Order: sequence, then structure tokens, then C-alpha cells
Amino acid sequence: MSGSLTGAFRAAFAILLTASLAACGGGTKFRPVSDSPVRVGAPYKVRGTTYTPAAQPGYDMLGYATWYGGESGNQVANGERFRPNWLTAAHKTLPLPSYVEVTALDTGRRILVRVNDRGPFGESARIIDLSRGAAEALGVRGKGKAAVRVRVVEPAEKDRAALRKGKAAKELPPVSAAALANLQAQFASGVGTR
Repeated sequence: MSGSLTGAFRAAFAILLTASLAACGGGTKFRPVSDSPVRVGAPYKVRGTTYTPAAQPGYDMLGYATWYGGESGNQVANGERFRPNWLTAAHKTLPLPSYVEVTALDTGRRILVRVNDRGPFGESARIIDLSRGAAEALGVRGKGKAAVRVRVVEPAEKDRAALRKGKAAKELPPVSAAALANLQAQFASGVGTR
């Protein structure tokens, strides 16, 4: 008799566990990680400022990067699940998804990042919010904000596929010392676009 009670208890426990896990999802339906469709989106307002998303193939900007990572499992602006260790980012107006090359202006280190979220909002000099994983890969996680160059790129499909799976794209060589000095001088003079 005790064997059948144990079996019944295990079956009931399994049903309750399955129901509990299903409830944890909160009913959120996440979009699969994909590069299509690309969404530009309508203008939107945050804290009194209106942002107008647009295709910006020549986007090349100097400013500050910050990072975020405490929102694990939340839904990002393009409908995907936020995974803090992936190399992703938030941008105010680039199409979702977009691919950008981010260069740390203190070291010249460069990485490829997939933009799938909106932000950062607040200080206008902040031009990109990196995921924790992207901030670590760029070597800027220990900083509250870091001076960077962000430019839109069209990486090879192999690199896109790696980023869509949460892996790093191919390693990029750092920018040359002369190019880095030029970028640092532009940043210091307050020039944000090229």
C-alpha cells in the first residue's frame, strides 16, 4: 500500500510542478531570435522626448555606452527574450534588429553586437546600452559608462548566426593607434557624428 501511495504522491507532485513551471512563464510569448522581419517602428515618447526610429545605414557616432543585465528573461523591444550574457544592445532609433561595431575609445578594442532593444534613455550623450555580456566582451563592464564609437555594419552571415545563438562573432582586431588617437580627439572636441 505504501508503494502505491508513494507512486500517487509522485504523480501528484509531477502535475503540480508542471503547472507551477507553466505559470512561471507568465503567459509572455517571446519572438524567436531572427533577423526578419526588421522592424523600424513608429515614433515613440519616453520622459517627454520623442524618438523616431529610422533606417540609418551610415550611422557612425561617438558617445557613451552603459550596460544593463538585471532584466534577465524580460521581453525586449523586438519581442525576443533578454539574455544578459548574449552580445546584444539597446539603441534609441536603429531598426530592430541591427548590427553594430562598438569600439572602446580607451583601448581600441572592437566587437560586433546585435541591437534588439530600445534605450538608453536619459542623458543624451549615452548612445547605446550594452548587455552585460557585450560590456564584458568589450572590456567596459567595470565602468559605469565608457566612451565608444558605434557604427552600423553588415556582418557576414556566419557572424550574424553566431550572435543570434548567443555566441560571439569573429574577433575583430583593435583599431590602429593612429585611428584611435583620431577618434579620441574627435570625442574630446565633442564631435558626435562623422
